[in-house]
Amino acid sequence: MATWEPLDLAACDPDPMVQFARWFDDGRVMADREAIALVTATPDGRPSARMVLLRHLDAEGFGWYTNYESRKGAELAANPVAALLWYCEPLGRQVRAEGPVTRRSAATSDAYFAQRPRGHQIGAWASHQSAPQVSRADLEARVAALEERYAGRDVPRPPHWGGYRLTPTRVEFFQQRPDRLHDRVLYERDGARWRLARLDP
Repeated sequence: MATWEPLDLAACDPDPMVQFARWFDDGRVMADREAIALVTATPDGRPSARMVLLRHLDAEGFGWYTNYESRKGAELAANPVAALLWYCEPLGRQVRAEGPVTRRSAATSDAYFAQRPRGHQIGAWASHQSAPQVSRADLEARVAALEERYAGRDVPRPPHWGGYRLTPTRVEFFQQRPDRLHDRVLYERDGARWRLARLDP
């Protein structure tokens, strides 16, 4: 049976983003530690979930990049709140965060887009993300046309593609323990400060 490191409330950093950065650093044991489940919802509460890559982490929150015209982009435009889940199976850890979502600046999105692999850049232009596909051949024809269009020059960021940031108001850290007697620590925003509490498993 695995032996899990306890999560002691007294040892938690007062700031959940600092605490998450510690766990994220520990998550180097995983090849895909940037993977997070992102949950958005329509204004009438119909949720949808998908995996995205955590590409930015700072004191303000969690960031990722995507097509603004995708399903998640449309849902965030209509209902700009979301939840995310980070899962580190080797260490028996989960982190859940909830809060409002805003777009990152055009300059930040431009800088990130410029460092992406060229194929990813072309794909961001070619894909009408979440729209019904005419055929795979149609998509591949768009890719070929774009490769020809941008041959020998930089690919600019599409206006419909860029970054988001979730600024958490609630963050929960979950540490697996034997017999399902897990450790759970909840951070809730209280003005400019965070309130911490343990939760029963």
